[in-house]
Amino acid sequence: MGQSRQTSELSAALRRSAAAFAGVAGISGLVNLLTLTGSFFMLEVYDRAIPSRSIPTLVGLCILALVLFVAQGALEALRARILARIGTALDADIGARVFYLSVRAPLYGVQSEEAGQPLRDLNQIRTFLSGTGPTALFDLPWLPAYVALCFLFHPLIGAVAIGGALLLGALTLLTDWTTLRPSRAASEHAAQRHALFEAARRNAEVVAAMGLHGALCRRWEAAHHDEIDAQQRTADIAGGFGAMSKACRMALQSGVLALGAWLVINGQASGGSIIAASILVARALAPVELAIANWKGFVAARQSWRRLSLALHHLPAATQPMALPAPRATLSVEAVSMMPPGTHLVAVYDASFRLTAGQALGIIGPSASGKSSLVRALVRVWTPLRGRVRLDGAALEQWSAEDLGPHIGYLPQETELFAGTVAENIARFQTDPKALAIVAAAKAAGVHEMILRLPEGYQTRLGDRGAGLSAGQRQRVGLARALYGDPFLVVLDEPNANLDSEGEVALTQAIRGIRARGGICVVVAHRPSALAAVDLVLLLADGRMQAFGTKEEVLRRISRPVDVARAEQPRKSA
Repeated sequence: MGQSRQTSELSAALRRSAAAFAGVAGISGLVNLLTLTGSFFMLEVYDRAIPSRSIPTLVGLCILALVLFVAQGALEALRARILARIGTALDADIGARVFYLSVRAPLYGVQSEEAGQPLRDLNQIRTFLSGTGPTALFDLPWLPAYVALCFLFHPLIGAVAIGGALLLGALTLLTDWTTLRPSRAASEHAAQRHALFEAARRNAEVVAAMGLHGALCRRWEAAHHDEIDAQQRTADIAGGFGAMSKACRMALQSGVLALGAWLVINGQASGGSIIAASILVARALAPVELAIANWKGFVAARQSWRRLSLALHHLPAATQPMALPAPRATLSVEAVSMMPPGTHLVAVYDASFRLTAGQALGIIGPSASGKSSLVRALVRVWTPLRGRVRLDGAALEQWSAEDLGPHIGYLPQETELFAGTVAENIARFQTDPKALAIVAAAKAAGVHEMILRLPEGYQTRLGDRGAGLSAGQRQRVGLARALYGDPFLVVLDEPNANLDSEGEVALTQAIRGIRARGGICVVVAHRPSALAAVDLVLLLADGRMQAFGTKEEVLRRISRPVDVARAEQPRKSA
């Protein structure tokens, strides 16, 4: 039931173009009727103009045929334009949804390299709709009409047309069956090759420093060759059946000529009917041949449709909740348990605490204790396995992402900026940001002076992932982005990992500024300097809360076992 419901989400986008499809169907009917122009023109020339030796009749037939051919060409061009716009309309209708799906896919355990597959699938579907493949599908229903006309010329000619259609249909089914596995394998090998390239690109420094070029290149070449081999098998099979269908159609056309000649010799048909029937049979079988020629694109579009439908099923479209007032008072964590996406291990067990406006919490603990998993729940990056996170009593799920975002500031462990100016990154790429708010955020993060020293100040353009800035500079600009707009909840995950002493002082001032304006700050820290401005501390170990309270109380409890161990060490050595 769920799969069919989500599949209908993709189908609904096409159904919104139902009128355009109806127009294409109507135009296809007119085009197929006008396609008979050539057959009937030859019939009239051989049976009327030549026997009567009438030049006016021949001229009249030529003018009429020319007008009909021009009309046919204009209608075919119009049909192609409509199909292209149907593909564009599909992209415009569901493109933003698919982009959102691709962006959020890594948060649900999908590998980053595979996250862009829905966008590629949408592009494949749009390309197919804009090509000649749908034209063949709209022409195929007219095949029985052409066969019926062949029977009007003579039953034997109709029988030959039916036999040819069945033969080409069998070739079409064989093409589908034999290309399914290699085309699927080609897609899988392409994904592997792309994933390997992306991993090597992201770790270019490690690859260069440790001489991994050769090993990675060999792995890339193996995946690349597998993809090429699969593509070649698909192309060879499709090309072979395409050539067979073309040869069969030409043989059938010649066979119809021979059959027509036999019928004329026996006085059962006219001379003009020979040429007309030959053209008609060729036109009747042309859609089948065109379908075979476009079968590779049809198979690829069908696979993309299935993958995209499955992706939409895994991430349904969120309903727009009722707007809520901006949070101003509390952050409540109620028995939250976290399981990272794509794993079966619980990282956090039943964490519960409550913070009020003006408080700052430092989360400490050994590596892999669940600190980052917990803060990802606070900013709704991950959904808790159990429990709730609430702002002013409302669960985070009661906000839409667009409504909640301005109230949240988040600085992850690995700070990555986007291609654009420094100002655009700080302003979170808002359409019309206020310059004063950008400068205020930069000053709150203590990064205003540093930005002014850049070549073009706030208008300095950054490359992908913030290329052009050092790791420490990226982290400080990321902090300014987190503080932009004075969000109520600011979550900083190891914010001093790449900071120097000046940056750490600025960080401490930023946390104090959040508290002073009535916000809540949560800091994940490995270095004690990040805790200078917090008043509460939470100790995590093995995913469980070991201590929660004032900074002095928790740090005193942590340091007491260390002091006892140091006091007992000389006794043991003695």
